[in-house]
Amino acid sequence: MNYKIVRSQDARRSETPNAVMTTLASPTVSGAVDTSLWLVEMKAGASGPIHAMDSDQHWHVLRGALQCEIDGVNNDLQAGDTITITAETTRQFRAVTDVVMVVTGKSNAAASTEPGVAPVVPPWIS
Repeated sequence: MNYKIVRSQDARRSETPNAVMTTLASPTVSGAVDTSLWLVEMKAGASGPIHAMDSDQHWHVLRGALQCEIDGVNNDLQAGDTITITAETTRQFRAVTDVVMVVTGKSNAAASTEPGVAPVVPPWIS
């Protein structure tokens, strides 16, 4: 079969202290080989860690507003905005209001949070 439908009840949910990620498509959820797709939900006031990914990602804000610091520059994003962040670019997301975003990127993308620590593929991407 050359397609797979992922029903809402089959999407994988991953929670961190800062956000809830729902994996919609990935190698382990849908059999996707190259690309993953997931939702990120953050409560107002929540901040993700400062990190960089080893490949490009595309973020689209579905609801709410957030501040995205990219290489030290603050960017205000709101519902309807899309940001493409290239590989090895430092970023941090801060929810101004409750926010929901949809994200896509390589299915083997690894995150680095600090120098000297091995990059890790987050579970919502794999």
